[in-house]
Amino acid sequence: VQLQASGGGLVQPGGSLRLSCAASIRTGNVNTMAWFRQAPGKEREFVAAQRLADGGARYADSVKGRFTISRDRAKKMAFLQMNSLKPEDTAVYFCAGAVATHIISSMASLRSWDYWGQGTQVTVSS
Repeated sequence: VQLQASGGGLVQPGGSLRLSCAASIRTGNVNTMAWFRQAPGKEREFVAAQRLADGGARYADSVKGRFTISRDRAKKMAFLQMNSLKPEDTAVYFCAGAVATHIISSMASLRSWDYWGQGTQVTVSS
């Protein structure tokens, strides 16, 4: 496994979770990290991404104002703080890494990413 995601779980609507993603030595030089998610029966979709160097970030419209992506450059880690969670946020969340320092317009594409984590389940339910 080259990217290790953790922090998923079961939370009630309106609650919060914080996901973490750590890049291993095997991933090499990762310069941009991202989060995607995939709900049952649906395609994998972009959630958020951030450049490690300058913090430039992009969010999916569905999570703006509720989710915050952050990073630890030295440790090659990415975090996703998820607040005000809704049942429709239920999905397996995957972290992704890229060698490229992506521009904003490239971040949402699945093809932009070189490395993928194994996914962590987030379930929002009462």
